[in-house]
Amino acid sequence: MNGGHTRPAKRPQEEPDHDMTTATMTGNPPSSKQRRQRTLLELIGLLPIGSQEELVELLRERGFEVTQATVSRDAAELGLVKAQRGDRHVYATPESAATGDAYDARLGRLLEDIPVQVRRSGLSVVLLASPGSAGAIAQAIDQSSLTDQIGTLAGDNTLLVLFDSEAALERWLVRFGSFQPTGPASMPTGRPFAHSEAPR
Repeated sequence: MNGGHTRPAKRPQEEPDHDMTTATMTGNPPSSKQRRQRTLLELIGLLPIGSQEELVELLRERGFEVTQATVSRDAAELGLVKAQRGDRHVYATPESAATGDAYDARLGRLLEDIPVQVRRSGLSVVLLASPGSAGAIAQAIDQSSLTDQIGTLAGDNTLLVLFDSEAALERWLVRFGSFQPTGPASMPTGRPFAHSEAPR
């Protein structure tokens, strides 16, 4: 007899958490590789990164202790490729590289169909096109591998492309000319706008 009291059932012993055990043994959580690779993908999606040294530095800034060999293995496992963005080649996923090529092709097709006159006004380039086409050209530029501009502003037939330096503007003109059927050598530039006659 136990006086009406029942002994509580013995709770089964909990299995040790494998992840916690691994973390305790190695000092690093087992998901560190996945977190590092996810961060790497975020970085190349946000920034034009052209070298493994840049990736190492950026990952270390975010708390990952990595070497160039680590980054090289991650890049290979993720299938990263080099794609042209502006005047340099940067890391990209195969999907984003293919998308960038498609957008570049779209810009080229637009410029084949729509004659565009190029003029300059200070640190801006003014593109004159046919009525109603400026918005489509601006969108194609923004989605393309042209990255030296800081922004575009489209009206009906006039598009303003803005830059923060003369060097960036000059690089952009060369790259933009390569999208036109005639190439940069015969790109129509027109005469520069005087400040009083630049489109508003």
